[in-house]
Amino acid sequence: MSYNMVRQSELTATLDLDPQATAVVLIDLQEGVLGMPLEPHSGEEVLASARALASHFRGRGAPVVIVTVAFPSADGPPVDAPGPPMPDAMPAGWDQVADGLAEDDDIRVVKQGWGAFASTDLAARLKERGVDTIVLGGVATNFGVEQTAREAIASGFAVVVASDAASSVSADHHEFAVQQVLPLISRVRTVAELVSARR
Repeated sequence: MSYNMVRQSELTATLDLDPQATAVVLIDLQEGVLGMPLEPHSGEEVLASARALASHFRGRGAPVVIVTVAFPSADGPPVDAPGPPMPDAMPAGWDQVADGLAEDDDIRVVKQGWGAFASTDLAARLKERGVDTIVLGGVATNFGVEQTAREAIASGFAVVVASDAASSVSADHHEFAVQQVLPLISRVRTVAELVSARR
């Protein structure tokens, strides 16, 4: 049986996620990030999908993790395609979580780089709660989301990516990650597929 046939069979299978062992982790859904041009899903679309995902899992007793990024450092390793120069200060409210997303009982994490695990205590906090699987969404698909997925796997978690609760700087960036990279290291489903799961 070919790899593509196996993948198609897996994609049509309904996931049976145990809410007591699952956490939703949402990456960089903050005002300054969602206000950027995003494709193929706009910031408003990503936020609506993330709210639905978080609400579904909260209602089943699963923890929700809201991850924001601190002011990006201008210092970093030398790269071939550096981003634009950083301003001296970000606009007021840049790091505020988008309205209607977070609740008081959510786990809050502030990260310094792309991934949510490498420089934080998130892995320990989730393992204390008996979590072994994370459902992941946020911005950008091929940066913060993909890096967090890799770090989660290295920390011993299984990963499910909610493809329409994520977006990137271009549709090509998003689609390459969702179709070519993330299926090799995680399971990829839509929010509708995740909220219709059996449990």
